[in-house]
Amino acid sequence: MDLQIIWFILITVLFTGFFFLEGFDYGVGTLLPFLTPHDKERSQIIRTIAPVWDGNEVWMITAGGALFAAFPHVYATMFSTFYLALFLMLVALILRGVAFELRSRDESPCWRHFWEGAICFGSAVPAILWGIAVTDLLRGLPINEHMIYQGGFLDLLSPYSIFGGLTFLFVFAFHGAAFLTQRLQSYGLMLQARKAAIRCGAMAIICYLVCLILTMIQTDLFHSPLAAVLLLGAGVLFILAYLRLFQLHFRQSFVLSSLTIVCTTVAFFSGLFPRLMVSSLNPAWSLTITNASSTPYTLSIMTVAALCLVPVVLIYQIWTYWIFRKRVGSEDTEYH
Repeated sequence: MDLQIIWFILITVLFTGFFFLEGFDYGVGTLLPFLTPHDKERSQIIRTIAPVWDGNEVWMITAGGALFAAFPHVYATMFSTFYLALFLMLVALILRGVAFELRSRDESPCWRHFWEGAICFGSAVPAILWGIAVTDLLRGLPINEHMIYQGGFLDLLSPYSIFGGLTFLFVFAFHGAAFLTQRLQSYGLMLQARKAAIRCGAMAIICYLVCLILTMIQTDLFHSPLAAVLLLGAGVLFILAYLRLFQLHFRQSFVLSSLTIVCTTVAFFSGLFPRLMVSSLNPAWSLTITNASSTPYTLSIMTVAALCLVPVVLIYQIWTYWIFRKRVGSEDTEYH
């Protein structure tokens, strides 16, 4: 198989793992201030993701590194295109990371509420921005023949991208609530998470349907049979996840919401293939795995490096989740 195709597949796998794992992180953080007013219960909620959230971020860092190594022109164009959005995302993620560490340093309610709000902000903003970025990449961006973005920040915003951002936000919120049902010991908190998931899931279904219609109208994703099947299948899986959670089948709901995110991500990449960034000015100016890739020598070296390092990331993640597999109860109230 061509090395360029191998790296396209690897980047797809890395982003799929990132959205699956970081999706429930974002969801839990977004829902944190709304699930319960009690400090000890909020501490339990934070404890469900505190040991693993930074490990989940490794997938994004690895995916960015893989993109830089294999397709440097895409990396350069993408980061210049989404410069302000990525800066805002970075600020939100830094604020969230600091909030995890500082929230438990003081018993003051005002202090804790401030940092809980920071966790919510640092989770919701990246979720929305990822949705905007994905829909913009599908719709196409004004990129010229020199692989330079010709628009401004406001050109990234459209009804389609806004619905994309809202869809990501509500799907991740549902995914996070479903995750909490697997990690919390308190049945009362689990029911609170279920209640939030029902509301977020209903909004996610509406936004997903609107986003699906706009995708059919404004993109060529449905020209790919695989992408079309996966995207429609993802919609069906999410509805099933919603129904199973409504019926108190929590584990099945979480599995189905996970499959929804996996199918959606794979549909996105398969619909783009062999492109990585679509030019709305001229399809011939799109960045593809051919015209934006590194040299064959670089790809061959990076392939060997990936074969050595990616399994390490996988082993680390599996080991982390195994160590922290126990449900979080009332005795787990602080994160230091």
